[in-house]
Amino acid sequence: MPYSSEVARTCQIIPFQMEILSRHTDYLSRWLDASMPMGICNADIFSTEEKQAGTSSAYVVIWVRETADPAYKVYSRGNRWIVMDAIRDNTLGSFSSFADALNMIRPVLPREKGIVAA
Repeated sequence: MPYSSEVARTCQIIPFQMEILSRHTDYLSRWLDASMPMGICNADIFSTEEKQAGTSSAYVVIWVRETADPAYKVYSRGNRWIVMDAIRDNTLGSFSSFADALNMIRPVLPREKGIVAA
């Protein structure tokens, strides 16, 4: 059908956003258990109050032994997982999988091909 000036065409872009799923929660639990001897104290998942387009509605906060304040924040933006220094509010890296993001913080779990924590 040829384009007619009488027909208004609109394009709505919906940003892709990954969310923290049950498989990510399971992987986080295994990663936390394995990383405790390497200085990780705790990790928890929080929901964000301010929803931003293209950013997940939940994020992971990770504490280390050396400080009472959270040390890392992990969240998704589009199709990437972002690791932030929660103390200085600096982006430390952008990763294609949740497992790669946690691996950047502490590489404690073996990396397998076809991992399901993407």
